Amino acid sequence: MPDEPIRYFNRYTGRVETELVYGEAWLRLSLHHPLGKFTMRAMGCRPWFAAWYGWWMSRASSRARIAPFIARYGINAAEFAQPPDAFASFNDFFSRKLKSGARPVDADPKSVVFPADGRHLGFDRAAAVSGVFVKGQRFDLETLLGDRALAARYGGGAIVFSRLCPVDYHRFHFPVAGTPSSARAVRGVLSPVNVLALRRRIEILWTNRRWITQVQSEHLGIVLVVEIGATNVGSTVQTFSAGAPAAKGGEKGYFQFGGSAMVTLFEPGRVKLADDLIAHSGQQRELYAHMGDRLGMAL
Repeated sequence: MPDEPIRYFNRYTGRVETELVYGEAWLRLSLHHPLGKFTMRAMGCRPWFAAWYGWWMSRASSRARIAPFIARYGINAAEFAQPPDAFASFNDFFSRKLKSGARPVDADPKSVVFPADGRHLGFDRAAAVSGVFVKGQRFDLETLLGDRALAARYGGGAIVFSRLCPVDYHRFHFPVAGTPSSARAVRGVLSPVNVLALRRRIEILWTNRRWITQVQSEHLGIVLVVEIGATNVGSTVQTFSAGAPAAKGGEKGYFQFGGSAMVTLFEPGRVKLADDLIAHSGQQRELYAHMGDRLGMAL
């Protein structure tokens, strides 16, 4: 049901856990109450609001939010590349780097890794995906990519959805080694990508603002990496260099404040997704895993 608690399987604890939703009261108001819905349409989904909120969270006064946020959501500050009191603003904290080795990258040359920390769903055939987050919803690959030929090329291949919550590490990375193209921007709105919203409108994933990069790899052909913006995430910061070789697990960029999402697409017959990812996705339950952990293996 749309309003049931959000549950996912944690690869590290081996348990099904319940997500603690940041800003849940406001999110439920924006989904259910007429005033909340109006406010979200009038302000929350607009690029100008994301720009204003980004400015607000980049002010020095926003530092006061950091310590309570870490305590409330149990974030492991020992992983941070710098101590919590060294961040210049909340946005600085949100887009934080981690210590070297905090996210080990699977070393097998034929493995594919998750591009971000988060909750993941994986399916063997992108064009056949349906019932994601709620029964009856089908995925529109052509609109997501903004390219009919590209959608036809990847429709028979595997697809992985990665959903980042505000509490997560928000830098994203390359799932494979290869040579990336520039990130092509596709215009869109900035709706929430929380499961509570996606259960009602999965089309958020292909109507929100997004950025598409093609990565030419040795073992997997061309892998598509798509970043999806959301409420308060008006842009991504791409830190990679187009045309220059990128390492598997190498930093690609980061999201600024807010929940965000990614989609990774593979050409048909190129990858075998991890067994636990397939098993939990088949039950419409996300798998929590870190960036750098094994997503699957090249065939």
